[in-house]
Amino acid sequence: MINARNEGVCRAKAFIILSSIIVAILFLLSIGVGKYTLSGKDIINIIADNHDNQIAINVFYNLRLPRSIMIMLGGIGLGMAGSVFQTIFKNPLASPDIIGVTSGANVGAAISIVFLSGSVFTIALGAFSGGIVAIVFVIGLVKLSNTRDVQTYVLSGIVINALSNGIIMTLKYFADPENELGTIEFWTMGSFGSVTSEKLKMVFPIFLIGLIGLLLMRWTINVLSLSDEEGKALGISVEKSRLLVLFFSTLVIASIVSITGLISFVALIPPHIARTILRRNDFKTTVFSGLLGAVLMTISDILARILLPSELPISIITSFIGAPYLAFLIYRRNMSKVS
Repeated sequence: MINARNEGVCRAKAFIILSSIIVAILFLLSIGVGKYTLSGKDIINIIADNHDNQIAINVFYNLRLPRSIMIMLGGIGLGMAGSVFQTIFKNPLASPDIIGVTSGANVGAAISIVFLSGSVFTIALGAFSGGIVAIVFVIGLVKLSNTRDVQTYVLSGIVINALSNGIIMTLKYFADPENELGTIEFWTMGSFGSVTSEKLKMVFPIFLIGLIGLLLMRWTINVLSLSDEEGKALGISVEKSRLLVLFFSTLVIASIVSITGLISFVALIPPHIARTILRRNDFKTTVFSGLLGAVLMTISDILARILLPSELPISIITSFIGAPYLAFLIYRRNMSKVS
């Protein structure tokens, strides 16, 4: 038993190290790929302050570096948050959508587009505020209920999603078809094209607080994967711990989508792959899920930039990757039942 456990830990560490190396390689590739190509030599010379091409320097510092950092943060954050959601809700299909975080962010962004200036800053602020308001409403609905188990959170999320969809449809009805409606639709498809160093600096502290909170609560997250009765027997306050984990997860998710817009499947698919590879479901799997999320996000963003002359919304790419994988999971589950 001890040898098997040690073997599993070593296996997890090996895959985490390997995926970290792949993430680093993809990070450099992301910086170089685009309409204005930067070679490895260009990147090294720019970092060493030994490059005389001002255009290349501006592209590196003002466009590619902030974008690539945000891609990594987005992939890691959504992958880890998705793993946490699937763990504490004990549902392999759980994602930030399950309690309305992304729906709330969508409403906040749409309100900013229709009623405020619609600038990048107000959209980001509205999306972040919408995500936070959504989790507050979920917590409020849960507290109104006599039962505060996992199912209550899921049902509260369904209520928030339904309400958010109604608000979004109303806003679309009154939106200007020539400008506002298109902006709302484009935001829901996600993109890293508008990322700047100023936006990155704005959301990074919030992202960091959420990520550190999840790291500090890693043991509690493992306990929450058990039944509520087992969690209480191990000496934790299940309800308060779940709320705190949800709060930190929401900080991570909202800080990302407030800048990038909604991105499909990155919070859903990597945790599945991580559990399949590692054959375990602990916080090492959550870390591995984050790294796989960064891999998926970077590859998708690179494809979004190079497939067509104009950049594609990233959710188009992630959807074409994620949907076949979900179909494969359904097929494999059916085959396992037959056998």
